[in-house]
Amino acid sequence: MGNLNEQIALMESRRGFLKTASLGFGSLALGSLLNSSSSMAAGAISKPTQTALNGVLGSRHFPSKAKRVIYLFQSGGPSQLESYDYKPILAKWHGQEIPASIKSTQRNSGMVAGQSSFPLVQSIYDFKQYGHAGAWVSELFPYTASIVDDLCIINSMYTEAINHEPAVMMMQTGSQQGGRPSIGSWLSYGLGTDNENLPSFVVMISKAGGAQPLTSAAWGNGFLPSHHQGVQFRSGSEPVLYLKNPYGVHETDRREHIDFIKGMNEHQFDVWGDPEIHSKISQYEMAYKMQASVPDAVSTKDEPDYIYKMYGEDARTPGTYAANCLQARKLAEKDVKFIQLYHMGWDHHGGLPSGMKSQAKITDQANAALILDLKQRGLLDDTLVVWGGEFGRTSFSQGRLTPTDYGRDHHPGCFTMWMAGAGIKTGMVYGKTDDFSYNVVQNKVHVHDFQATLMHLLGIDHEQLTFKHQGRRFRLTDVAGHVVKDILS
Repeated sequence: MGNLNEQIALMESRRGFLKTASLGFGSLALGSLLNSSSSMAAGAISKPTQTALNGVLGSRHFPSKAKRVIYLFQSGGPSQLESYDYKPILAKWHGQEIPASIKSTQRNSGMVAGQSSFPLVQSIYDFKQYGHAGAWVSELFPYTASIVDDLCIINSMYTEAINHEPAVMMMQTGSQQGGRPSIGSWLSYGLGTDNENLPSFVVMISKAGGAQPLTSAAWGNGFLPSHHQGVQFRSGSEPVLYLKNPYGVHETDRREHIDFIKGMNEHQFDVWGDPEIHSKISQYEMAYKMQASVPDAVSTKDEPDYIYKMYGEDARTPGTYAANCLQARKLAEKDVKFIQLYHMGWDHHGGLPSGMKSQAKITDQANAALILDLKQRGLLDDTLVVWGGEFGRTSFSQGRLTPTDYGRDHHPGCFTMWMAGAGIKTGMVYGKTDDFSYNVVQNKVHVHDFQATLMHLLGIDHEQLTFKHQGRRFRLTDVAGHVVKDILS
C-alpha cells in the first residue's frame, strides 16, 4: 500500500477536493449504509442486488460462464493412485524398488529420509472405466463414477510445495508463504457480491474429517481490505460467532449502536484517511444484516426426504461433510459468490487402504449428490464446482509394505483434481502421468494455471486483477499461470 504518511497525505488532498464538492467517499458510503439500515430497521430485508458487479473491477473483462464457485477442498492430499489415476503396470512392479532414475526426478519429504527401501505399490482397490470418455475410477468412489460424464478429471496437476501448510497456501492463495489473499478474497475484491445480505465468501469445515492442520490464513484476505476475508459458517446454534445480540439487547438498540459506531468511524476516517475504517463499517453492517439472513440460509429443515436420501443420512447431522455440501447448494441458490468447503483427513502416511476407504465413504455420495442437485435446479450451468487437495501421493510405499497395508508420502509431481459445471467440458479426462504416476507426461497443469482458468470462467483476466502492496502489484497467480483452454466448453 506504500508509505503510510504518503497515503494519508494523498487522502487529505483528495478529501479536500471531495469535501469542497460535497461528495466525499465517506458520505457516499455512509449514506448507502444508512439507507440500507433504515429499511432494515423497518423490518424489511433487501432483495439481492441485480447489479452484481460492485467490486473494484466494475465490469468483467469478458463474458463469464460462472457466477459462483463451490470449492470442495480435500485437505491432506488424497492419493491419485487410489482414486482417479489408474496404473495397472504397478501390478507387475509391486514390491520392487522404484528405479532410481525415476525417484530422483522428484523431491521427497523428510518423512522418508530414513527409509532405505522404496517398494512400488499397486493399489489394493480395483478400477473400472466409466462414461463416454472411459474414465478410470476406483471402486472407492462409486457415486462419483456414476456422474463422470458431468466431470472434467485433470490427472496432470502439479505443484512445487511438498509440505501441507505451504501446499495448502499455494492452492488457496497462489503462494507458499502466508499473508497473501485467498481465491475467494480476490473474487470478492474484484467482483463484489450478488447478495447484499450474505457474505460473498463463505467457509465451512466438516467435523470428524481428520486431524490435518488447517489455518484460517487459507481463507484470509491478506493485504486486501479485511471485509473480503472468508466468513466461517459453523454447525450448531450459532452458525457465525458473535452474530447474535447479547441477552437483553433489542434489535433497535443494536441498530442505534451500529449507527453510533459508524459515525465515530467516519470521524476517524476524516482524521486518518485509513481505508480499512470503511472495511470495518462494512463488516458491522453485514453482521447486522446477517442476523436476519443467516438463519434462513443455514436451515435445511424444509428439505424433502428425497434430498437427504440423495446426499446420504449424514446430511441430517449439522457439520458433516454431507450437510455442508447440502448447505453449499443452498448458499449457491442465494448467490453467494465463493463457497469454500474444507474436509480434512486425507494424509495417509500409513494405513492408507483403511484411511482412503473411510474418507471416500464420508465424501463420495455427497460430492455426486451436489452435482446432481445443482443440475436438477439449473444451477450447474452457472456454478463451477472444484474437487481436489494440495498435492498427491507417492507410488512407492512409505513405511512397511504388507499384503493388506501400506502408506504413501507427499508427492507434488502429479495429482488429480476434477471440475464440473459452468464453462467446463464434460465427460473429459485431461492430462496424463507416466506409468508410475510420478511425473506428468502430457498436458501439465500448474496450480497457477488452475487458478487462471478458474478466474477466466468468472470473466476475469488473471493478469489484470491486481493490488498494489509494498510497492509491488500482486495478483493471485503471482507472475505465472495460463488459462487451460482445452478444458473449456
